[in-house]
Amino acid sequence: MTRTLSKEQQARRERLIEAARLLALEGGYAAVTMHDVADRAGVARATVYRYFATKDHLLTEVAATWAHRITDDIDALAVGGTPVERLTAMLERIVRVAAEELTLTSAIVQAVTADDSSVDDARTVLFLFVRDRLAAAIGGPVPEREEVEIVLGHVLLAGLVSLASLRRPVDEVAAMVRTSGRLVLAGAMAGSGAAGP
Repeated sequence: MTRTLSKEQQARRERLIEAARLLALEGGYAAVTMHDVADRAGVARATVYRYFATKDHLLTEVAATWAHRITDDIDALAVGGTPVERLTAMLERIVRVAAEELTLTSAIVQAVTADDSSVDDARTVLFLFVRDRLAAAIGGPVPEREEVEIVLGHVLLAGLVSLASLRRPVDEVAAMVRTSGRLVLAGAMAGSGAAGP
């Protein structure tokens, strides 16, 4: 959404996002209907459509709120002395939180990956935010940083799909993102002729 919202409109929008989050947490993707979101938020159904074009658009905004919440304190999440340690700690934390809220994770993964053009802008903002969090976890300069961030974003998405859709065990997925983060970052550093991370 590109228009500027009043405080009241912003509060209403946040209530809608929270209502959708709770419905997804309770019953997954199928449980989130615009009608039920409106009822839970205490607004008319048409109000939901003023803020969100589709259910997938709304759930992509839920995904963005979720991503902000679990990566809010990047310094606490990205623990370690090296870029690899910080990055892999953050990736693993995201996977473990996603596993704790698997019904919600499944719903937001389905929405974010939907072939729905109304999701495009929100999805782009979400992916840019994730890249920013990855960059913050890595910290210092990394050769081919943009490519590293993009690849790691796809690795994270694959991990969430593995959890939510393929029902892979959390320890397996956590190990996959840790290993991928380590290898991608080490490969970027080695490819530049720089010392390893």
